[in-house]
Amino acid sequence: MNSESFFTESTKAALKNNPPGEWMPTLPDGCIRLSSGFPAPNLIPVEQLQAAVTRLLEEEKDLPLHYVGSPKMAKLKEQINDRLLRRGIRVSEEELLITSGACQAIDLVARIIMDHETVVAIESPTYMEALEVFQNYTKHFISIPVDENGLQTNKLEAMLAERKREGLPLPRILYTIPTFQNPTGTTMTMDRRKHVLELAAKYDFLILEDDAYGELYFDEQPDPLKAMDNEGRVLHLGSFSKVVAPGVRIGWITATPELITAVAWFKKDLDHPFAQATMASFLEKNDFEKRLKTLRETYQRKCTVLLSALEQYMPKPVSWYVSEGGYFVWVKIAGADTSELLTHALDEGVSYIPGKHFFLNQQDGAEYLRLSFSYAEEKEIVEGIQKLSKVIKRILL
Repeated sequence: MNSESFFTESTKAALKNNPPGEWMPTLPDGCIRLSSGFPAPNLIPVEQLQAAVTRLLEEEKDLPLHYVGSPKMAKLKEQINDRLLRRGIRVSEEELLITSGACQAIDLVARIIMDHETVVAIESPTYMEALEVFQNYTKHFISIPVDENGLQTNKLEAMLAERKREGLPLPRILYTIPTFQNPTGTTMTMDRRKHVLELAAKYDFLILEDDAYGELYFDEQPDPLKAMDNEGRVLHLGSFSKVVAPGVRIGWITATPELITAVAWFKKDLDHPFAQATMASFLEKNDFEKRLKTLRETYQRKCTVLLSALEQYMPKPVSWYVSEGGYFVWVKIAGADTSELLTHALDEGVSYIPGKHFFLNQQDGAEYLRLSFSYAEEKEIVEGIQKLSKVIKRILL
């Protein structure tokens, strides 16, 4: 039997893409992980989550372990709504849906918005897993470059105007990470945020705002696009993966009731009742603002260590953006192929993510790499940059 003969044409097309997670390097023992966009291990609230589980089961017995789940699932929506209000996002219960992480939300939005003819506008570079998801649904992309101030909305406007003049299909949706972008760490300026909303209204497209890092600011917290949205064009994604624990798989999406209804239609009962109830129990008994303050201070300190090490050890062909929050620093090594360079870096004992994985046209990312300061300890960060600098000098200079 040929199992593949049962696949749909769209499945066959999707399977021609690179396998999911191909971007993740295989790490040798003892490697310094500047590739890992994970929370710092010592900042995962293991004991508090354990206590939350204990309280939950003592109070509710078997309820969180059933299909229907715990009453705390509704409480979690209230808690998330409270967090959104703190950031200027006011939504009703019908405009908020809990998901199994932000990636499920991205996939669900793609399901209801995209088909094989849909044109999608994306940042260049962009979050590689979102790109993997979108490529399962469409092959029609428009890449808009990112600079040190985020998405270049003037180039987006020029592209939209040109396509309209030429009678070409306009994008149905723009995917953007405006705040502490993955992979560049850049933040879209306020003027550009206003501009992109104006363009969405003028050219009639939706905006999928991925805000996974929005609460991890170092000095100032930018306004989310959703807080500035007066037309319901912004679908806002959030997650507890970066601020509590990624393995819990709790995210959310806010949008108009019609969009949320459609997303929920396809989500069905693919919830994790126990995880949602546990998160609600955790939030009830822990000072989340205090936790966020600790995260911000820790990651800002680690980012400063990374930037100082780059300044001290990197040769002249290397440049980078200065992040104002989040997890990442985006580095350019002029004249390099960072995919080839990675083999030597791993031999030396340090890892990163080659830039090609963040671009639709992978050759555009040949000279770039993403460093993460979130996971490694401060001493490891310095040692990792020393190792990487040694490799760059040996191979390129």
